[in-house]
Amino acid sequence: MSLHRNRTSPGRRIAGLLAVLMALPHAAPASAYSVTIGTGTRAIYLRVGDGSLSGGATYNTGGSPAANPTVNLVSVTVPAAVVGNTTNQAMTGTGRVSSDLDGFAFCNAGQTYIGGFYRTPDSAAATATLRYTAPANLTTAGGDTIPISQITWTSTGNGDAGAQPIPAGTFAAGTVTLATINRNTWVESCHSFSYGNDAIVAAGTYSAIVTYTFSNP
Repeated sequence: MSLHRNRTSPGRRIAGLLAVLMALPHAAPASAYSVTIGTGTRAIYLRVGDGSLSGGATYNTGGSPAANPTVNLVSVTVPAAVVGNTTNQAMTGTGRVSSDLDGFAFCNAGQTYIGGFYRTPDSAAATATLRYTAPANLTTAGGDTIPISQITWTSTGNGDAGAQPIPAGTFAAGTVTLATINRNTWVESCHSFSYGNDAIVAAGTYSAIVTYTFSNP
């Protein structure tokens, strides 16, 4: 999957992609991280997994978000002996885990960083909305399927406690709102994904792409 900022835009909408992949063998402290940033040129930025800055190592040292086309991946290989036993299988994510705000190692290896900001030239009330769009199923090349609702995630952050700005959840088909973010605010969370493993399914590699979109009216 692809999650931290992928690009900045003076426009109103940006998107990141997340690929979900599973291989099935043949059977035999502080508050959650939300920071006020200063006003400035109108911009909106989303990073999912990997992300890029130009002009500085971090936002706090003058970096500006830059386009990053990487589609990061979360995946799991389910052992034959446990296929369909209803025990959740932890998925491993790829992508950079440090924050672009200040370089802090906010996530841990295997987690997916999701974060970004919506900035305006003033402090007038305004918000931006983070959504994802997911297909109904993960599928194989042969047409076998697993419902996308079998993929869930928890939400944490190193040094955080309490409710996360981008909360835990379960994928659902269609377009779903994850969070509403106030203007001139930077938010970030670390998602750890799991596969529910609730049914015996055919062997194969099942995949799907989830698109994250951050937009303001």
